Order: sequence, then C-alpha cells, then structure tokens
Amino acid sequence: MSSPAQSPTSPASPASPSGASDVRTLVDLEGVRGVVDELLAQHVVQLRGTLDAISSDAHRLADAVEGMLSGGKRLRAAFCWWSWRAHGGDPTGPDAAAVLRVGAALELFQAAALFHDDVMDDSDTRRGRPAAHRAFADLHDELGLQGDAVRFGASAAILLGDLALVASEQEFALAVETLPRARQQRARAVFDLMRTEVTVGQYLDVLAQSQPWGRDPAADEERAREVIRAKSARYSVEHPLSLGAALADADDDRLATVRAIGLPLGEAFQLRDDVLGVFGDPATTGKPAGDDVREGKRTVLVARAVRRAREHGDPATGDLLGACLGDRTLDDARVARVAEAIRATGAVDEVERLIGELAGEALALVAAQPWPTDAADVLTRLAHAAVDRHV
Repeated sequence: MSSPAQSPTSPASPASPSGASDVRTLVDLEGVRGVVDELLAQHVVQLRGTLDAISSDAHRLADAVEGMLSGGKRLRAAFCWWSWRAHGGDPTGPDAAAVLRVGAALELFQAAALFHDDVMDDSDTRRGRPAAHRAFADLHDELGLQGDAVRFGASAAILLGDLALVASEQEFALAVETLPRARQQRARAVFDLMRTEVTVGQYLDVLAQSQPWGRDPAADEERAREVIRAKSARYSVEHPLSLGAALADADDDRLATVRAIGLPLGEAFQLRDDVLGVFGDPATTGKPAGDDVREGKRTVLVARAVRRAREHGDPATGDLLGACLGDRTLDDARVARVAEAIRATGAVDEVERLIGELAGEALALVAAQPWPTDAADVLTRLAHAAVDRHV
C-alpha cells in the first residue's frame, strides 16, 4: 500500500454556500481517496481469489462488488480523516494507516447498504448502470436459467450486500487491531451503533412506505425525517466524524460536539439527495430524471408539497401526487409535470431553507471549535460540498 500520508496539500479557503467546492478535490487532499481506493481494490483482488477457490460460477459476484466500489465520492472516508486531523491526528504518524483503513470500511459498509437499499426500493439504476438485482435478473434470462428471474436477481443482490458487510467488518477489524485497547473499544462502539441504526432505519423506511400517505402531511414529514436520521444522516456524516474523533482519543464532550455537528449536516445531505431525486440532471446523478417519483419515495419534499397544496386550496396537486407517486409506468413528460407541480407549491423553496438552516447550525459549531485551521477549513468545505452539490 502506498504511504497513507502524502505531503499535505494546503487547503484553499472555505467554499461559499454556492457549492463552488469540488468534492473530488477535497477527498484527494492528503491522499485520502488514493489510499482508500487502493485498499478497496486490494479487497476485490482478495475476494476474487476466495470466490474462485469456492466455485467458477461465483466470479460475477466479485464483478458486481467491484462495480459498486468503483463509484462513490468517498465523502464518508474524508469526513472520518479530517475529523481525526481536527482532533490532533498526525498524517505522518503510525496511526494514519488505521484511519484510512477505517475509511475503507465505511465505503464497504455503504456498498452493502446500497445493494440492499436498491432491492427494497426496487430501483432500476445505480450510478448510471442497472442496479445489481436488475443486472442479475437479466443474467438469469441471458443464461436461460429456470425459475423466476426477478427473485433470482433480488436474492443475488441481497447476498452481494452481505458480502460487502462481511468485508466491511474485516476491514474495520484490521484497521484497529494494533491500536490501544481503549481506542479500539471507543471506535468499535461507534461502528457497531452505526450499523445497527442503518438497519433499523431501513426497516423504518419500509414501514413508512407502507403507511397511509397524504392524510396527515405533518405526520408524513415526521416519519420521513425519522427515517433520514436513522438510515442516512448518521452513517453519512455523524458517525464518520465520530469515528475520526474516537480514533484521535477524543473525550465524551468532544464526541458529543461532533455528533451535534454531524446529525444536522447529515440530514441536510439527505434532503439534498431528495431534491436531486426529483430535479437532478440524469447526466450527473446517474439516475433517470424523477426516479424518486416513479419509486414513490416518501420524502420531506413530497410531504411539504402535499401540505402546501392543501393550505392553498389546491386539491388537484394533491390528487396528481397521489396518482403518480410510485407509478413506474410514468413517461418523462408526466414526471416533468409532477416535478413542476411540486415546485409550484413552494415546497422546494421550503426544503432549501431547511437545508440551509441545518447546514448553518452545523457550520456554526465547526467555526466555534478550537481545531487546527487547515482541518477546520477542509471540514467546512466538505460540509458545503455535501449540501450544495448537484450530484
């Protein structure tokens, strides 16, 4: 593995809220992306060897894992690294490699969550390519296999998620095995809680999708935000920040501070995803326009659109959303009509304000910390990149 701590790249000034900060540039600082990518590539090589020894039919599983790992912004690894740096971590010291390996474990855990999430959401695409369960269903047909192709695809994707979970645990264990026991235990507590919360969050999402929708928009929004916090916000930002701090031996008060930064920032991150799920450019998001509309995602954005339509005496918009959300047969013109109806309610502006409030809360806390200037600047820029992005 290459040195985990290249000569530190001097961070530029913090990005403005306009989203000028480039995610790729930020995760490249101090070699974070390069080392994490190398660790993930090494995992794929090892996985191929293991699977080849089991069966010649298993190589497609390694292909799918490699495909999932080849995408991603590596924001979680970067949040972990720069939180560690903010709490006194030395990029030239012996612990740097462990922190970057924890970053790789986070990326493997995300891969597992995405494999499973795509099955539960019945998503068609992931990062511009067919989702794993779709690809394996197509494989079933191509090979002329017996049985149900859809069930075969879903089963394969679930097992792929399980493989990524196993890999994530292996990578984390390797990362912390040489660290002092107290530090291992603090980091392990964060990592285990993260995995439990995401699993429960996935269930809450499935439950929310099964609830009556549109009768009580306030309750719909509360359920949506509960799902966001458990399923996405904490594992996207809060726990990576907490892991970095724990790996730098941060005490309970400092861990509480990074959690207070990470939760609202993570919620803003997911709210941005929800806006992009309706209004994002397919060329940059890797998903068809309005994919969340066809999948019927129960988001804060939609809950607010329904509420505002009612407040303004606009039953037609409520009826349109009720009829179209979750309809996979919608053509692009119909999706565009739904998106325009959502925008016309003013819900997008409301969610944008909420994103700004949540991010502002987090950024104010970052600014108040006695952290080294370079680390604080990069964390500020990462925060902007997470919530101001267009992909």
